[in-house]
Amino acid sequence: MAIFNFEVILEYGILVGTIVLLAFAGFFFSKKYLLKIIHKIISKTKSQWDDALIEAKFFEQLIHIIPPFIVVYFAQAFPHSIEEGISQIGGFWISVVVILTIDRFLTAFLGIYNTFQISKDKPIKGYVQLGKMVVYILGGIIALCILVGVSPWGVLSGIGAFTAVLMFVFKDTILSLVASIQIVANDLFKVGDWIEVEKFGADGEVIDIALHSVKIQNWDKTVVAIPTYKFMENSFKNWQGMSASGGRRIKRSLNIDLNTVKMCSKDLLEKLKNIDLLKEYIEEKSQDVDTSDDVTLNKRKLTNIGTFREYIKRYLESNSNIDTKNFTFLVRQLQPTSKGIPLEIYVFSNDNRWVAYEEIQADIFDHLIVALREFELKLYQDNILER
Repeated sequence: MAIFNFEVILEYGILVGTIVLLAFAGFFFSKKYLLKIIHKIISKTKSQWDDALIEAKFFEQLIHIIPPFIVVYFAQAFPHSIEEGISQIGGFWISVVVILTIDRFLTAFLGIYNTFQISKDKPIKGYVQLGKMVVYILGGIIALCILVGVSPWGVLSGIGAFTAVLMFVFKDTILSLVASIQIVANDLFKVGDWIEVEKFGADGEVIDIALHSVKIQNWDKTVVAIPTYKFMENSFKNWQGMSASGGRRIKRSLNIDLNTVKMCSKDLLEKLKNIDLLKEYIEEKSQDVDTSDDVTLNKRKLTNIGTFREYIKRYLESNSNIDTKNFTFLVRQLQPTSKGIPLEIYVFSNDNRWVAYEEIQADIFDHLIVALREFELKLYQDNILER
């Protein structure tokens, strides 16, 4: 009896060793030769799909399915009880490989999709991540059922009882999925857009839109990751409309000291006539208003602040960096405050690049601040040190 047992053990040992060697040989041959043949064939095609599959290492993952198939195939050489156990382990092994292979395929699919122009307007990374999550959850359940010899369909049909628990566990994922759909469907923003989310300290370019988070690279090169569903709870500003328009708004005020506002004297008007931009304006107005030094309110007269406002308009109209045709062009006087009379400039530059825009804006106000003196006006200044 002992001899018989030894012979059986030896026989099974040789059989197991043979199966292991065959499985190893099959994997080695596939990785060493078959994989190279596949890559060589693919390199000669013009399709981008096969290149994306190679880049995602789809075939490298797929050949891992060969060893468990060999093991399951030769398991029938064992008695039924042992064959069943080996088949369960092999089935579990195959299921894991299939799950990982589908993951690689979805990665390749996303890579191909991102090569199309539509991917910039309609990103699907979040949906692909959700698909992977579903594959891992369902595939994991099926693999475990195969391992323990339980019907996966019965387990899957009973998942409905755990719906409430699943919704609680995956609450953020569900909210992010809904937010992702709304972001894409309503075209709220896309990769490359400049958005500003004040609550999270984000002000920069969107570099990634995923299922759970949106990454924004600030202009100081820091990166902020914001949960996707937070965009449905908090307001944000998308500057893409400004970028696409080709112009950028300049909205800034000069606060004029109230004590310097007055009627224009005859000498002041004569001096202002020497300014090319105002010469025609003053000559036209001189026919309708009184240009003498009489300061009574019974006659129409020009004021230095009103004349300065007209100068600003003409100066900006002559500025090649300001777009006066396609955008709002406005120079207005706002309500006086304790800090003077605000003269607001509301115009658009024809260059929306940040550095160029700041240069244009600075040049305009450098000039206007100096020009104030010619109109005998001063900016309001709170001289705390003199008090």
